[in-house]
Amino acid sequence: MSKTKEILAQTEKYSASNYHPLNVVLSRGEGVWVWDVDGNKYLDCLAAYSAVNQGHRHPRVLEALIGQTERITLTSRAFHNDRMGEFLKKLCEITGKEKALPMNTGAEAVETAIKAARKWGYKVKGVEEDAAEIITCAGNFHGRTTTIVGFSTEEQYRDGFGPFTPGFVTVPYGDIEALKKAITPDTVAFLFEPLQGEGGVIVPPEGYIKQAAEVCKQKNVLLIADEIQTGLGRTGKMFCCDHEGVVPDTYIVGKALGGGVYPVSGIACDDDIMQVFHPGDHGSTFGGNPLGSAVGLASLNVLIDEKLADRAAELGSYFMEELKKIESPHVDHVRGKGLMIGVVIKESSGAARPFCEKLRDLSVLAKETHHQVIRFAPPLVITKEEIDWALEKIKKVLQ
Repeated sequence: MSKTKEILAQTEKYSASNYHPLNVVLSRGEGVWVWDVDGNKYLDCLAAYSAVNQGHRHPRVLEALIGQTERITLTSRAFHNDRMGEFLKKLCEITGKEKALPMNTGAEAVETAIKAARKWGYKVKGVEEDAAEIITCAGNFHGRTTTIVGFSTEEQYRDGFGPFTPGFVTVPYGDIEALKKAITPDTVAFLFEPLQGEGGVIVPPEGYIKQAAEVCKQKNVLLIADEIQTGLGRTGKMFCCDHEGVVPDTYIVGKALGGGVYPVSGIACDDDIMQVFHPGDHGSTFGGNPLGSAVGLASLNVLIDEKLADRAAELGSYFMEELKKIESPHVDHVRGKGLMIGVVIKESSGAARPFCEKLRDLSVLAKETHHQVIRFAPPLVITKEEIDWALEKIKKVLQ
């Protein structure tokens, strides 16, 4: 029995069946490349859903991680540590915000933004207690907690997990008129993804984000951008909202903030929102811990110093244009921004997963999303030569 089969059998026996991964068992990573337990080498075209924007085991991120483990790793927030302030200062500089609140996972950061928006609605806007409404978009993906799946429109994400938290209103994604109609005096926030990654790499109509920002400003509604997957360089700008010159009231960040080695997330907003939190209102034992803070700071510095957003813009444009040139009987269209690209498979050609399995057999790792879409989102450190190498394999599979 190969090592792969042995480990898959062990995993099947002891693991919950809450994922449907491709049958490859990875044991090592370097830059854009990963190796399985049988020694086979693959090009990673998923980057852990954008958590590995800096590439696997980036030397500077690893150095920060290892260096901090030799000093102190966890203090809890019962005491101050000497790393969190420096990290949050950098995050505030990048977002242009006055304050940041660190957490660990993306879902925790989304929950933090929801709590901040509701409390702001009651204490600042003057909405009647327990009446606050937050508008979300159809096709959204913001995480897996019971609150968050409650406002998902994906039936499987909700099945068996109710009753759900009230206070959320759904509008079609990219429909500015629907957003306007949904706002009431009780609306405290509009929570959206500037590009829906998990929803199938859905790009909203040009100008939608700018219009949404204007509507929210007029109605005194907070604009909350979930940039967990789209932010930190992925779409060719530091934040996806930058494509339309929009600075949301609250940024939600995660994934690449941990540089692919440690879970780090958070929200960033100005003091008029953040001041609603008082000691005891919200927290996390691990949020803002010295290890996470050291990693977060290094991860941000790598993104800036290596100009990874510019790289994503240039190489993403090239990758997308080359994908569009492939004459395939199976492809409906190609869409995306920067190095977040979706290849939509025609329903008449079946689902996207078999194409991903064939790509794996040719040493390219990509993953299907929403049945019909192959998502290509490699680490931002990828080179043009590596993209060309992948394109040869992709052409074989799609043609």
